[in-house]
Amino acid sequence: MAMANQKVNINDIASETGLSISTVSRVLNGKGEQYRIGKKSQQKIIEAAEALNYIPNQFAANLRTGRSKTIALIVPSLNNPFFAGIASAINSEVRKFGYITIISDSDENQDIEKMELQKLMSRNIDGLVIIPCGNQWENIKQLYDQGFPLICIDRYFEELDLPYVSTDNYEGAFAATKYLIENGHTIITCIQGVQQSTPNRLRVKGFKDALEKAGIDTYSVVGDEFSVQNGYLETKLLLHQEIRPTALFTLSNNIAMGCMKALKEEKVRVPEDISLITFDDHPYLDFLATPLSCVAQPVSDISKIAIKYIFSKIKNKEIKPTQLLLKPTLMIKESIRSILN
Repeated sequence: MAMANQKVNINDIASETGLSISTVSRVLNGKGEQYRIGKKSQQKIIEAAEALNYIPNQFAANLRTGRSKTIALIVPSLNNPFFAGIASAINSEVRKFGYITIISDSDENQDIEKMELQKLMSRNIDGLVIIPCGNQWENIKQLYDQGFPLICIDRYFEELDLPYVSTDNYEGAFAATKYLIENGHTIITCIQGVQQSTPNRLRVKGFKDALEKAGIDTYSVVGDEFSVQNGYLETKLLLHQEIRPTALFTLSNNIAMGCMKALKEEKVRVPEDISLITFDDHPYLDFLATPLSCVAQPVSDISKIAIKYIFSKIKNKEIKPTQLLLKPTLMIKESIRSILN
């Protein structure tokens, strides 16, 4: 038996089992059946490997296969609960294929995103899932045109043929705003996030279109980032206006958290004094003093489709790009009050 501190290799397993190095190598690489190695011999090798605490040399395997067995994920901010949830879901899906995930945070900065992308490519990653933080698509498009397996999720570029899977942000925002209108709200403010991002732009459009369809022109859109600070500051300003909105629509959980903090400090109650709905669901929303109504995105489905596409692309470079918008779900809880007479 090998010593506990000693790195075990296939030579040690061959000596332990009395089988050839080539036989041991084939079994440990999952090719026992292909080379018609007997069940007893395969079992003997596996048991010896476990007993000796054999750890495969992944670097050597990478050299043989030309694969690193890693998928990279770039997100705009892991401080955002939605992106953290996406990262967790992507990691779970990647693991099912026997790969690992490298997660990078671009901090909503296009220069950092470009730098992180370069670093990840130097690691010989096999695929990339990216939530772009801005409108600079050149580096991503160049990789895709070279046949590299990648897909955009959540944020994407409408004018390009790049693959993406996202939520129907327009439909979600339209439905949320329509519900507020149906409950008598005509003075509504939308607190938005990063203005140039596709989801934000489509959510704002859905918000405006729902109001315009109802013949309402007393609304406003404020804010400029998907942050707690943005939600807090914009809500503080709104509460000191001469005419307060009767309802707020925040375009992310982080914005909603900042909004809730400002409302609490100003002793404004939800929903008694003001109604509130947010884009994105998260379990903690149900544990607030007033559970928040929200537009829930199908995070699990987005992740499954994205990773399925990546591995299909790894196998077949010629497959057509996936471009999908999935339907969100309007979840009505306790944060909206009807003010109909």
